[in-house]
Amino acid sequence: MTASALSRQVQAVSILVCAHDEEANLRALIPLLLAQDHPLFEVIIVEDRCNDGTYDYLLQLTRDDSRVRMVRVVVKPEHVNGKKFAITLGIKAAKYEWVLLTDADCRPGPQWAKHMAHAMADSTQIVLGYSPYQTVPGLLNSFIRYETTITGIQMMGMAHLGWPYMGVGRNLAYTKKLFLESKGFNDYLAVTGGDDDLFVNKHARQVAVATVLAPEASMPSIPKKTWGAFFTQKTRHLSVGKYYRWSDKTILGIFQLTGLISLAGGIYLLFTPLWVYGAGVLSARWLFMALTLVSFEKRTGDAAPWWQLPVLDFIYGFYYLVTGLRAMATHKVRWKN
Repeated sequence: MTASALSRQVQAVSILVCAHDEEANLRALIPLLLAQDHPLFEVIIVEDRCNDGTYDYLLQLTRDDSRVRMVRVVVKPEHVNGKKFAITLGIKAAKYEWVLLTDADCRPGPQWAKHMAHAMADSTQIVLGYSPYQTVPGLLNSFIRYETTITGIQMMGMAHLGWPYMGVGRNLAYTKKLFLESKGFNDYLAVTGGDDDLFVNKHARQVAVATVLAPEASMPSIPKKTWGAFFTQKTRHLSVGKYYRWSDKTILGIFQLTGLISLAGGIYLLFTPLWVYGAGVLSARWLFMALTLVSFEKRTGDAAPWWQLPVLDFIYGFYYLVTGLRAMATHKVRWKN
């Protein structure tokens, strides 16, 4: 994206963050939001029944900077998921038509809002952004970044093909008009999660959707530090997949099934007299995946650990079987509260 293109007038945005006991993260995030190189924006923080010092911190911020606004959730309706209720209140309070969502544990660069807002054309109502995880040492972090990259390739690739099926709430924008006229999350209020991907899955086929892959528009997030926390997070994310459109579930199912068959088939052949064919299948698979990861890295600036592919690919196959089955069988998952 050229400098001259970015210099054109861009949309004003209401940046929305929902927070439950996130004082430490908000102290790191909000200065980065206020430092956005964007001509017109506000920052709305929904203080969702916090037990830490979030309220006092935000109250002082609203006095110091008129761009910061606080919306409080004191009591949540019993039949409504906490985060969906918080987002709904935040969107209703938004001053501007475009709402740009992220999470408290994200860390944007100064050009994030500008690049996301540049995709907000008059006919567009949803903008999908990419959100990688920060790089730290260790196999868990490598796998988290690998899994996130695979999901990002699927999400952005299908959207480019005219088949958008999900979004990521850490880096997602849509219009206030779309949200209010479609009655927001009304069809899945009690479902934990889905405030991002189910909303996009339900409405993206009826409206114009834009994608932003520029490195400056990426929204880095803090990764989980333990395998248990990561699996809990992914179970929550994957559990909403059962509510996707049947066509989307079919396509994603075929993608995962063929991937598992080629991986399992290649590994099986390695331990038979036909081992050379197994080596060929796996080599071809990993070469194709490495080239895809490198290509995606050039577009997004997110360096996926492609050199660890054999190990990560094996873990991914096991992870998807276990977590996918667990998510399908799970009826109750939680946000934070």
